[in-house]
Amino acid sequence: MRADARRNYDRLLEEARQAFVTHGTDVALEDIARSAGVGIGTLYRHFPDRNALMTAVFETELDALSVRGTELLTLDPPTEALRLWLRDVALHTAMYRGVAAILMASQNPFTAACRDRLRGSGGALLRRAQEAGEVREDTEIADLLKLTHAVLLAAEKSPEDPELFGRLMGLIMDGLRAKAG
Repeated sequence: MRADARRNYDRLLEEARQAFVTHGTDVALEDIARSAGVGIGTLYRHFPDRNALMTAVFETELDALSVRGTELLTLDPPTEALRLWLRDVALHTAMYRGVAAILMASQNPFTAACRDRLRGSGGALLRRAQEAGEVREDTEIADLLKLTHAVLLAAEKSPEDPELFGRLMGLIMDGLRAKAG
């Protein structure tokens, strides 16, 4: 890709990310192109439709979560690394709820790849905590992701209690602890 085309692509992704977070997934593509300083034709050359743009934004954010998971593999104690990664997943989910919901509802191959990448990144952190004897052996990453999502939804429904997410995640993390001998 030419350098100018790459700059346009990167600007479009960044403007789309900000627009989706701020205005939701129904934001006009023309507005995204204008904010990126390009014409709508340039947007469509890179992303043939809204779904392609949302997929690219979501994949970029998923890359960041995967990198974060890799970084946390060296943090001790392993349960703290797992907790921090789950918090990051929740923040990502909260910011990109509309994008994630649309992409996950489509049941395309990309959706399965996203789930696999997320489970792979979190699974490595979970296995490390299990191997250290800190987390119950019967815990699965898919269950932890579902619990994190449920806690996020509960916290969103209770905006008057900004500490709710942290308290509920603390309960989950306590419940994950391996029982002594």
